[in-house]
Amino acid sequence: MAAVFFHHVVGDLTVGKPEVAELHDTDTLDDAARAIAASPEGAVPVWRPRAAPDDPPSGARFIGMISALDIAAFVASAGVGDRSMRAVVGEVVQPNPALLREIDPGTRLIDALELMRHGVKRFLVRKSGSWKGITKRFSVLYNGKWLKNMESTSPSAASSSSTQLSPRSGSAEKFCCLSREDVLRFLIGCLGALAPIPLTQISSLGAINPQYSYVEASAPAMEAIQKIPQDPCAVAVVETMPDGTRNILGDISTYKLWKCDYVSAAWALANLSAGQFVIGADENGSTPISVFPEPPISPSSPVEEISPGRSPRAKKFSSRSIGFLNNTQMSAWRTRSMYHRGRSTPLMCKTTSTLAAVMAQMLSHRATHVWVTDAESEEDGVVVGVVGYTEIFNAATRSTCPSPTAS
Repeated sequence: MAAVFFHHVVGDLTVGKPEVAELHDTDTLDDAARAIAASPEGAVPVWRPRAAPDDPPSGARFIGMISALDIAAFVASAGVGDRSMRAVVGEVVQPNPALLREIDPGTRLIDALELMRHGVKRFLVRKSGSWKGITKRFSVLYNGKWLKNMESTSPSAASSSSTQLSPRSGSAEKFCCLSREDVLRFLIGCLGALAPIPLTQISSLGAINPQYSYVEASAPAMEAIQKIPQDPCAVAVVETMPDGTRNILGDISTYKLWKCDYVSAAWALANLSAGQFVIGADENGSTPISVFPEPPISPSSPVEEISPGRSPRAKKFSSRSIGFLNNTQMSAWRTRSMYHRGRSTPLMCKTTSTLAAVMAQMLSHRATHVWVTDAESEEDGVVVGVVGYTEIFNAATRSTCPSPTAS
């Protein structure tokens, strides 16, 4: 089973990947929004500008990553609507060089997975030159490079300065970025080689993270922003029952805000409760959270129609449209939410789901996480944990012998 991790190298995953398109810290949030819409995981790397136009990408210029949630939270805090989207990325991105690692295409997959298990979210990989995308079996000595590049896969090594590529790197070299989604897609194509782990329940594999973040549905949506962890970047919106169990109604996450209208989402974050936020997003279905009302509309106000040439902010986001006008309507919350199952509904699985099923869910929805509900509970939606990339990588490699570099 471990052979798939030792026989394959990172270069196998770069075939067909596009060249890196850099987002700089001097670009605007509008530029970042467009880049995020075309990127996996709802986030993109941010770089310092090149010293010269023909300089290749370099891990030394990497600053950190900016996500959809970062933008929405910033606009909500700034409170100036569309003008906030003209702010530069450098005002929003949190520096964290440990999120990206520059590695050689001959690096073994097992070593790459070890880095991602310790917090790396992107790999910068050379995809031109001598590398032709052909696996070198037992690539421990592929060109003698991985020993030099992968001196340690400990958490401290992952947070250290980026690994430098061979001196051949220059203006003619092409680089691509590999995400955790790319790695997961590769692994799901190797399910047979990973047997029997993919058909094992996630509860048996220890793949459920019970330390998830949550916020009560009645709390302000902005309160969720204060609780969001780095990985997965998500907070469950729950209703706590008398017996202490928590029913999940939705979530506030980078994944859910991936292609949203950030100004509208920012208004909703600043003015609505967490429950209103997720139910309102559901009502719009596949359409992102719509334009913020200015001023707020009354219950008798008509819904604004789309006019030619306007941005895709089609509906007014209001309490009227989502049924949260008083406490009586709030008592019908859970019943109402059952009938609003659009793309904003939280992605869920059960404790009895197999690892392969959860992997397929994440890839088909391009999600960063799946909420786990109790299979034995009489109530639907009783959340007990979350599964993200880290949990999947840990489960998939749990029977793999430690690599020499990790010892």
